[in-house]
Amino acid sequence: MKTIYLVRHCQAAGQEPEALLTEKGEVQARELATFFTASPIDRIISSPYHRAIATIRPLAQERGIVVEEDTRLIERVLSGVPREDWFERLRDTFDDLTLELEGGESSLTAINRANSLLTEILADEHKDIVLVSHGCLLALLMKSMDDRFGFHDWEKLSNPDVFKLTCHLETRELVRIWS
Repeated sequence: MKTIYLVRHCQAAGQEPEALLTEKGEVQARELATFFTASPIDRIISSPYHRAIATIRPLAQERGIVVEEDTRLIERVLSGVPREDWFERLRDTFDDLTLELEGGESSLTAINRANSLLTEILADEHKDIVLVSHGCLLALLMKSMDDRFGFHDWEKLSNPDVFKLTCHLETRELVRIWS
């Protein structure tokens, strides 16, 4: 059996890769480390974006675990150009997983990217893993496990947020554990 914690980063000051955590986000990162006190984490993999690494740094330092950076956990790019209708178009990409906006990545491509990492994790020896990523990518990954997870669930995600994915043989159970 494996337990994989899907963590959305703490509150950040922006969306760019270098965006820092806000003061509140820094506090949340310390609270997140406390949240995992009873969890026997043996591996941490994060998006290389600063806000993701900063989110998990307190836990990693506390446990003496090196944070592995993996670009497969970066946020999904909706469009390569600014769009005033981004919210509506994002909703469309949850309904049509193949929809690809100019300069963007389809939901299906993002799902496949994240699932390639998940497949590797399921085959390795670690048992309790934390993955730190971003709201849209995590929502799409969860949608790939449970098609009922959709755009409205993405809207309800918090910063931070934590879902516990328990994998045993061919079964997977996904539950939100952050409140």
